[in-house]
Amino acid sequence: MEWVRGETIGYGTFSTVSLATPLNIGELPALMAVKSSDSYGADAIANEKSVLDSLGDCSEIVRCFGEDQTVEKGEKFYNLLLEYASRGSLATQLKKLNGEGLPESTVRRHTGSVLRGLRHIHSNGFAHCDIKLGNILLFGDGAVKIADFGLARRINGELTASKEGVEIRGTPLNMAPESVNDNEYGSAADVWALGCAVVEMFSGKTAWSVKEGSNYMSLLLRIGVGDELPKIPEELSEEGKDFLSKCFVKDPEKRWTAEMLLNHSFVAVDCDDGQKEEFFMKVKEEEEEVSTSPRCPFGFPDWESVSLDSDTQYQPLDSPVERFESLVTESMMPDWSVAGDWVNVR
Repeated sequence: MEWVRGETIGYGTFSTVSLATPLNIGELPALMAVKSSDSYGADAIANEKSVLDSLGDCSEIVRCFGEDQTVEKGEKFYNLLLEYASRGSLATQLKKLNGEGLPESTVRRHTGSVLRGLRHIHSNGFAHCDIKLGNILLFGDGAVKIADFGLARRINGELTASKEGVEIRGTPLNMAPESVNDNEYGSAADVWALGCAVVEMFSGKTAWSVKEGSNYMSLLLRIGVGDELPKIPEELSEEGKDFLSKCFVKDPEKRWTAEMLLNHSFVAVDCDDGQKEEFFMKVKEEEEEVSTSPRCPFGFPDWESVSLDSDTQYQPLDSPVERFESLVTESMMPDWSVAGDWVNVR
């Protein structure tokens, strides 16, 4: 496969994303996104390609067109050619609203799309492990797709604990209680993270409120140890509140699955033709307002969460809670929306 690298449109901890144009279009689109990494991020690139190949075609999952290796300016790069999302991610869309959320009708549509993608992922024996607004992409035709499978893992049943020591995956604010307490990353953890994403979509604010300057160990205790649940927006419909109550169940074995949630009344409705026409007109207007410079399809700079490998070594602890406790400071408040500096502890 021959292609030409275009403008760089985003940066991650170990990867960059650029536009890519194939020299011989054939069955390939005229414009793609290429995720590239040097040797430090090669494992994540390989993992993402393997997962996407295993999942096959799904209209709610970003397509992969192949991989290759290039040598540019004497440096070797590992490349993954992906579907380009012209409207960026949900995270970038929300940033334009200055703290406001999306209309509930839009939230319902987007949530249904993500759930269909999760159903496909889980039914094929995988967990995404990093569901967040930055990894939900928007396309010009109204499609909504899940992206970034660099942290995805194969699972056996609903719960899968790492057998290689403490392993931090995903974005802290969206982590499920079982991930914090028992290092478990399964399909149920994706559902909890989806609930956090729905709250943020609707309210424009994260599901957990963390005051600047507060001791951030308290957040992990709230998620993993205490009885507190993420705050459900009061303005949300009763259907929406009930939907979130099924996502925010501390016991992962009692949490609803993606399959079950797809039958919930919050998402089990389709908009009529008038609503669809209004939606696509709005999409067209938004695209005409933006500059000619393409938007980042992965919501950079905050799409990258946790690297799968790192040269940095830490003494293993018994649980992620203990790991977090060792990081507590009184003077610094981390950005809980990302986790680019976190590593696996083996």
